[in-house]
Amino acid sequence: MGINKESDISANLQIGPTSQGMVRLYIEGDGIEIPLDFDPDEAREIAEEILAAAKTAEAGTKR
Repeated sequence: MGINKESDISANLQIGPTSQGMVRLYIEGDGIEIPLDFDPDEAREIAEEILAAAKTAEAGTKR
């Protein structure tokens, strides 16, 4: 599945700090749980990528 392909799969996303000083993205959906831990610098990079993607997506819808 590519990033631009639609899907009927749904999942919940939780984001928060761990007691070990990491940032956790916790994905839960239909029988699967995926905890993804990142150090704070990695989490900032991910946040920047998400913001950049949001700006690009928003610009694509403003015609």
